[in-house]
Amino acid sequence: MQPITRLFCTSALLACTTAAFGANADTQAREQWHGEIQNGYESLATETEQLASATAGYCNAPTSGSRPALNDAWLDAFLAWQQVRFVDFGPVENNNLSWQFQFWPDPKNLVARKARYLLDTEAPVNADVINQSGVAVQGFPMAEYLLFDEQLNSGENALPTAKNCEVLSAVTRHMARNARDLADSWVSFKQHYLDTEPYRDTTIKAGMTALEILEERRLAQPMGLRGNGKRNPYITDAWRSGKSLMAVEATVAGLEKFYLPGLTTLLKAAGEAELADRIQRQFEKVADNFPEAHVAMTTLMGSDDQFRILQGLYVDVSQLSTLINDEAAVALGVVRGFNSSDGD
Repeated sequence: MQPITRLFCTSALLACTTAAFGANADTQAREQWHGEIQNGYESLATETEQLASATAGYCNAPTSGSRPALNDAWLDAFLAWQQVRFVDFGPVENNNLSWQFQFWPDPKNLVARKARYLLDTEAPVNADVINQSGVAVQGFPMAEYLLFDEQLNSGENALPTAKNCEVLSAVTRHMARNARDLADSWVSFKQHYLDTEPYRDTTIKAGMTALEILEERRLAQPMGLRGNGKRNPYITDAWRSGKSLMAVEATVAGLEKFYLPGLTTLLKAAGEAELADRIQRQFEKVADNFPEAHVAMTTLMGSDDQFRILQGLYVDVSQLSTLINDEAAVALGVVRGFNSSDGD
């Protein structure tokens, strides 16, 4: 074999081997993502079922001990949702399931208005009513309002009044059904997900978008770093329960648990193992802000000393966002497009 022919054959073989390795990595990453997200959805289904059960138990026999247990059941289910909240494609798009789980942002306080209407109506509030009442009624924010709103819980419609229990029971059962349907649908979605190459980039972008929303809307805006420059904890999700920052922690933990393994597989296949290690370390750095940041946003915004906790968290999240949205995206050839965090 002539040298030039041998060189051509060697180069062609190397190119084919590299392409095959890349394709295998893409498939492996999608298999990892599907399996990890399945675990997240199963956890969400379990926790929402337990929330519905805790609601029934409390409303049937309210005691001083069952109310904290009900509050904890809401939080456990809500945090399970936060961990898989980054998935913005596939079955969660059906029937606006994502919005059904969490109607947010809510600048017009639609959740409270809808809740007051349902609590004041004399007609029974059942599954059909919840199905027809829109996404502001159907998820975690509505349950949070019924459980934690100070004004509501100091008035005549406070739990465990019959009407509040009726509404809360219907809402939590609706959430549990949706979560089980979502988990089952994700199982059925597996082969299509694995066979469809563009889901590689779709999944990568889902994590990128989640980080942008976390950085800009869930931290920067309420901190006054965007917009009018004024601190406003009441535009965060879960402000009524004071769990906004626990939700942030859960979102980051979910990305690390369900998203990072597939991303790491792709980065290592692209010769970017060092970048993958830096991203892993940055996830750990964000986590180091907790449990100190397990405080209501209103508390942390009350003084400059406390506000520094938020500032440290924001900086660490921002650096994580930069690593993934800029460096990892470039390394993997992912083109950033328009997303919901860019504005209306």
